[in-house]
Amino acid sequence: MTSPYRILTFDVVGTLIDFEQGILDCLHAQLGTEADHGIDDLRLLEAYARAEDVQQQLTPDMPFSEMLAPAYLRMADELGLPASEAVAGSLRAAIPDWPAFPDSVEALQRLGADHRLIALTNAGRWAARELAATLGEPFDDIVTVEDVGVNKPDPQVFAFCRGRQSVHGYELADFLHVAQSQYHDIGVAKRLGYRTAWVERRAGENSFGATPRPESVTAPDYHVTTLAELADLIELHPTHTEG
Repeated sequence: MTSPYRILTFDVVGTLIDFEQGILDCLHAQLGTEADHGIDDLRLLEAYARAEDVQQQLTPDMPFSEMLAPAYLRMADELGLPASEAVAGSLRAAIPDWPAFPDSVEALQRLGADHRLIALTNAGRWAARELAATLGEPFDDIVTVEDVGVNKPDPQVFAFCRGRQSVHGYELADFLHVAQSQYHDIGVAKRLGYRTAWVERRAGENSFGATPRPESVTAPDYHVTTLAELADLIELHPTHTEG
């Protein structure tokens, strides 16, 4: 069967790359485990989400990868952790070590056989290159906040990407946007007329973890918990369904 999509755009951090595990691994190495500082992992992640949200409002043109340090200092103040510039800087330095989700690389290979794959990320160019390398270099193009000048969920990010892909003959009906973040991606993409796939990496958990909480949850065209599941659906059921 032929997929109804010709081009797939991907949120990278949180959808393809397990940034929560990357952040926790770094903080554990720098600060110790819960036994050392008395704060469980979920509380750390949720504090990070709040800090990142504030930072993005203050500096909407700053790449996510550069927000890590000031976001840490803000969450450290909230949680009573060491306000250390060294710890803050270590989060950015650890980006090349952030793991891909176990299903990401193979699923991207499958999807890339029949679709143009685009990274649409709030990371900066340096970080985007590192993350693409971790994923096995699957992308035909990478659009970063440094290209656009603003972060998702600003609609300009999607408009910029669509315009850049239009020179290759792609129209809005050809796109499927794939993301885990309701806050940064699914809500705005749906409002702009994109078909969407929500990869709910925290399915069954009563938390959005290190991703800011959306005002409401938008119903996507596909609702899956892994990228492998999405690849199966696109290959076997090429008409989109409400999830």
